[in-house]
Amino acid sequence: MQSEVIISGFGGQGTLYAGQVYAYAGMDEGKHVTWIPSYGPEMRGGTANCTVVISDEEIGSPSALHPRAVIALNLPSLDKYEPLVAPGGFLIVNESMVNREPTRTDIHWLMIPANNIARELGNERAANMVLLGALEANMKALPDGALERALEAHTAERLKKFISLNIEAMHSGAEYKVD
Repeated sequence: MQSEVIISGFGGQGTLYAGQVYAYAGMDEGKHVTWIPSYGPEMRGGTANCTVVISDEEIGSPSALHPRAVIALNLPSLDKYEPLVAPGGFLIVNESMVNREPTRTDIHWLMIPANNIARELGNERAANMVLLGALEANMKALPDGALERALEAHTAERLKKFISLNIEAMHSGAEYKVD
């Protein structure tokens, strides 16, 4: 099975980091993985997105014209990527930064107040992990615990103090399920 995911938002929202965690989790589980980042010249506030492909077999192309899933951390990302999600796919939206619901009826979508949840947990910057947890809980592309193990194995030493917060954020996001 192959899963293509696009994670998109403003620079500084952790879009690329969420994609890295997802890619590392797939790699650690013995899957074939690609992670392709794309970002504007701005350090914070510009657009940023990444495409992650995780597969049981060799990957033919690292791009995803119609991804199985999209995480949209802001309104411009929802506007750009909602039309591209494959029918039957998943769209996980950061309701804290978006003022409309998706309009497509042929996909599964969730509106999650990720910034609010992360703020309640102690750090609003964990919103990306809330949404990543929701994505994996619904898509089930990886074995249980793979994201947590990847965080523990691949987080830089100076950031290890945030591992428990990020895991808690992922678990909070995992409570959101599509109908």
